[in-house]
Amino acid sequence: MTKIPAAFTGAAHFAVSVLAGEDVCAAAGLPVKPGAPRPTFDEHVWEFTGIIGLPRYLARSSQILFFTEILNPLWWNVAKEFVFARLAPEHPSVRELPHAYRTPVLIATVHGRLTKLTEWLNWLTEQGVESLSEVTQQHCDAYLELRKKVRDKHGVVIRDSSTGYRMGMVAVIQELAYYTELFSTDAYAPGFRPWGQRTAYAVAGVVKQSGNKTPALRDEVFQPLVAAALYVVEVLGPHVIELHEQLQAMFSDRPGRHSGRHWNVEVPRAIARHVEEGEPFDIALDHVITQRLADGWSPQDPLLRVNLITLAHETGRHAFQLKWLSALRSQIEDAVATVGLEKRWARRAAPVARADGRGEAPWALPLNTYEARGHISRALTACVIALGVLTGMRFSELTELPLDCRLPPEESGEGRVRYRLKSKIVKGRGLGGQWDEWVTIKEAYNTAGVAAALADPARQSGHLFKKFTFGTPYDAFLSWVNGPEGRRLGLAPIPEEPVNLRMLRRTLAVEMAHRPGGLLAAKIHLKHISVVTTEGYANRPGGAQSVLLAEFGREEREHKMSVTLAAYQDYKNGIRPAGPGAKDLTDFFESVDGTVGQPGAPNVKRSEQEVMNLLAKRAGMLHLGQANHCWFLDPSKALCLKLAGRSASDATAPLIGLCDSARCPQATHHADHRPVWAASAQNKKVFIATIGRAQNTEKARLAADLTRDERVLSEIDAAAGTGA
Repeated sequence: MTKIPAAFTGAAHFAVSVLAGEDVCAAAGLPVKPGAPRPTFDEHVWEFTGIIGLPRYLARSSQILFFTEILNPLWWNVAKEFVFARLAPEHPSVRELPHAYRTPVLIATVHGRLTKLTEWLNWLTEQGVESLSEVTQQHCDAYLELRKKVRDKHGVVIRDSSTGYRMGMVAVIQELAYYTELFSTDAYAPGFRPWGQRTAYAVAGVVKQSGNKTPALRDEVFQPLVAAALYVVEVLGPHVIELHEQLQAMFSDRPGRHSGRHWNVEVPRAIARHVEEGEPFDIALDHVITQRLADGWSPQDPLLRVNLITLAHETGRHAFQLKWLSALRSQIEDAVATVGLEKRWARRAAPVARADGRGEAPWALPLNTYEARGHISRALTACVIALGVLTGMRFSELTELPLDCRLPPEESGEGRVRYRLKSKIVKGRGLGGQWDEWVTIKEAYNTAGVAAALADPARQSGHLFKKFTFGTPYDAFLSWVNGPEGRRLGLAPIPEEPVNLRMLRRTLAVEMAHRPGGLLAAKIHLKHISVVTTEGYANRPGGAQSVLLAEFGREEREHKMSVTLAAYQDYKNGIRPAGPGAKDLTDFFESVDGTVGQPGAPNVKRSEQEVMNLLAKRAGMLHLGQANHCWFLDPSKALCLKLAGRSASDATAPLIGLCDSARCPQATHHADHRPVWAASAQNKKVFIATIGRAQNTEKARLAADLTRDERVLSEIDAAAGTGA
């Protein structure tokens, strides 16, 4: 029972709300599982845990609303009426309010609103305010100033609060004024609206920004992270699955599992089996040994380091009863003296190829049960990382993946297989979400298979992953990769920088847009991901992959514009492009710069906006290759189309994989392409040096290609040198 503060006992008799007795779920149109809680307005705790269709990522604590955390009971009804109105805007008592919101919000939203409202009302109580009618703009400004800083539990300022937090806090304070006519026990003074007509955005100082502001991961983080995740899934995955099956079998149903019956038969039998098979006993965890010593065990006790719980597991029991020890001690001591102690799992681990290609190593060193479960947890974290990177799924979409998320592969032509995963889209959809399909590459499809094999159906409610937060599992994965085990397996260390699933999705879009011919983690070809994402969009135009493709398209347009602008700035600085298309590009930049006009006409300097518009048109024709820029202005001049025998009349893009930029009149080379050409030339020199005398034809071909590479290099150097 909640104790009402003495200061408010005089307000025990409150007016009856027009919402009294209302079934909250019925009014809000929220379906409830049979037998689950159905909160009514009169209750002071509303539990929504039985709502059908709540997103899986939503924590249980966010599904329960505690109005009693508001110190002043006078305001309990205010908070309940406010939350009810946001959940059920179509209720007759709400829809007539002139300033009320007309769109219902989600449970997660009202939980956040109630949290901020509770903080505001309790602060007013601390200031001696006993009625909302006493609230003035001075109170609002003082509270905003307080919330501009984040403080620890001792009141020490840690950092500035985010503008998003401030905006949400200001919005709640303002929204109370919209429902004055609904409130039965208290309300702001008539006509009072905090901060007047200013919006919450303006009051909080939110600056409107365009584009995606989620930062992409640096290559130094992204490459080793994805490589480590794929290594765990593809190389260690089969062994971890086998370990998982062994752990599951350890707890298989056996007689006596849930009671102590027959322990004096089954446990001695398990001890004897160790001796017969020469199998060492498991080693106890360090904290168990420490606790035993604290409980008075002798450091010389031969059973001090024996894992007695594992011995109980072998008989189908979850725990070893200490009262058994006196009867079994001598038998266990003799058995331990005979077979010894060793961690139970992966005692004879199979060798696997190291990630750095330097030979082989056991996939794991001997593990105790706790460490074995840690391996399974890390493998599932690797699955989350790999799926997030390879599919671009959001956190909410990953948590909704069912165990049968892998749809049967479809043959879409000779040698072509379409792999699909199904899940729910939660963001922007109504309660329960909407089923969707993702067309993926084989690596993502296989990753989902590994995750399904490691799932515990009893704990994960038929889903691929149990409810999780990404931060803690990622920290554990990072520590493992950067620790002794990661070094033993040849994994490259990952810099300790913030990583979340939004950043993985953002990095995927940036990688596809910036490096269309590159490699993802030196293993997954980005072109494959781009193709399947496009196929997924074509398969379901309104699905989640269309959103990812749109994000990729925006990033690609911005990147092409930045590349074009950089080339133009180089021109302005006297650095010219090289390649067959260099003169055409230079002429274009000269026209943009206004240094070349019509014959007989004076030169006119263009405005900055006009320059940007002209560059944007040319950027739209740019296609990025690893070793050149292709300005696809005239398909009839495209050498790649001629080499492929393709008609230029209906071509909208070059065949960048067939590009011979040393001869194509629309290709240019720039300083950032030099490393690619230099590496190509160096590789050819190495090959030529190793070719035998009998391979003159191949040697001549490579020599001609080397001459071309060196010519391109000299042209790039000469063009860049003009800027000196």
